[in-house]
Amino acid sequence: MTAHIVGIQLNPVGKIYHFDASQLPEIAVGDYVIVETARGEHIGQVVRLIADPGEPPEEGWRPVLRRATPADLVLRETWKAKEPEVLDHCRQWLRKHNISEVKVVAAQFTFDGKRLAIMYSQESKQRINLNKLRQSLSLRFRNTSVELRHIGPRDVAKILGGMGACGLEKRCCSLFLTEFSPVSIKMAKVQGISLTPGEITGMCGRLRCCLVYEYEQYLAAAKKLPKRKKKVITPKGEGRVVNVFPLRDSVLVHIPDQGAIEFKREEITPKSEWEALQKKAREKNCATCNENPALPSNAPEKGKRS
Repeated sequence: MTAHIVGIQLNPVGKIYHFDASQLPEIAVGDYVIVETARGEHIGQVVRLIADPGEPPEEGWRPVLRRATPADLVLRETWKAKEPEVLDHCRQWLRKHNISEVKVVAAQFTFDGKRLAIMYSQESKQRINLNKLRQSLSLRFRNTSVELRHIGPRDVAKILGGMGACGLEKRCCSLFLTEFSPVSIKMAKVQGISLTPGEITGMCGRLRCCLVYEYEQYLAAAKKLPKRKKKVITPKGEGRVVNVFPLRDSVLVHIPDQGAIEFKREEITPKSEWEALQKKAREKNCATCNENPALPSNAPEKGKRS
């Protein structure tokens, strides 16, 4: 039987995980289901039907256990209502023990309350032992397994939400990004974006995720254009490229005595390419001369005797 693979989110705007729903072939996008994960049973929402999931992992696809019932959803909301209480308890405990380097960001119960995850960030690099905090929570919620999970700045920004550095009312990571892509300073350089920290840094203090969005398009367009400082031949003479505009498919060329002028790609020829064409043309002309050599100057004209 062909596996019926679906994409499921365990948290809103969270990472999409693949599960085998072969036992529930009627399942549809938008349905809530119970799945087994490495951290116990969770409620998730089906967000995608996977037509071609590729090769399964070594351990195989985890199955969808069953469809979530109304009682499951009510139970989830009951435990969710306790999360602010947990956050308050954690923050009071940290203040009591003068641990200012640790910031508790979120608390998440599984739908049945069997597991509790505390997400926290830490400013100092020195590891701080929080086992006593875990013990304190375990005493408060005796039938719940407590996990302390250290998260990075991007995850903190995603959980807290708020306005983006660009002015959008909601940050991309909280609005639609299901996972983070690697971002490098090279992406800003290729797009001609100012490298001033305020221009390329997000509210999380890391390079903005949006630097990835158009990078591939800029990279593909820039490959068709000469790079900065390259010499080119233009309709107005020889010059040197001082700026590149990939999306306009043009370059800005500085020509001596004329200044900087913008030219479309089809109007310019790299000097090295132009010289190669000139050399090829000269070689072709020489080859033609060798095949049809001119008469020597002392040779008699045709039809006359010497």
